[in-house]
Amino acid sequence: MKNLLIASTSTVYGEEYLDYLNTEMAELFKDTEEVIFIPFARPGGISHDGYTEKAAKPFQKIGKKLIGLHTFENPAEVLKNAKGAFTGGGNTFVLVSTLYRLELMQPLREAIFNGLAYMGTSAGSNICGVSMQTTNDMPIVYPPSFKTLGAISFNLNPHYLDPDPSSKHMGETRETRIAEFHSQNNIPVIGLHEGSWLRVKGDEIMLKGELNARIFEQAKEPFEIESGTILNLNSEF
Repeated sequence: MKNLLIASTSTVYGEEYLDYLNTEMAELFKDTEEVIFIPFARPGGISHDGYTEKAAKPFQKIGKKLIGLHTFENPAEVLKNAKGAFTGGGNTFVLVSTLYRLELMQPLREAIFNGLAYMGTSAGSNICGVSMQTTNDMPIVYPPSFKTLGAISFNLNPHYLDPDPSSKHMGETRETRIAEFHSQNNIPVIGLHEGSWLRVKGDEIMLKGELNARIFEQAKEPFEIESGTILNLNSEF
């Protein structure tokens, strides 16, 4: 049974790293004392060791030990046997490229479908979708494929921002960019605002957090869903 926490961001304004997810993390990882950290997204170019050290602090608050996947000689075997895993945010292109280079995308997918308790934030959430094509990140490296885990039947746009009618910024909005994606692809997209997350248990998905999420489908008008809405993993929106 799938058991995932898919969050838009790691940090909300005014709080420490991951603190707003503290209770959810404790529930997700209640059956393990150790959580494997996948540090490959490297925000700001931080090292794997440095990122692991940063991410370990909020896990200490809930009595869990975080161990970097990069420290193991056989990371695929580690994922196969792990009870919990967390993939942090950063650059989705770097993350996906590294997972493919180390031949870890498929082992991670299999572990998730076998019940691994998995948490992702930002880039770590992007990879839960069908593809990484709705990320906001710069393509600073070239992955061999845009295909990702497919743990959910749609794509995500973390850090989603609604258009601001009072803004003087003349660049593209997120909604415009997602519309461009749908001119070439038919995968639904959920725009997740900061501080929102999806809780996946089996085939059931619940939107959580204080804000609505925005649903985009090809050739249809976008619409909002409220926090607390339950979606079926295998159904259309």
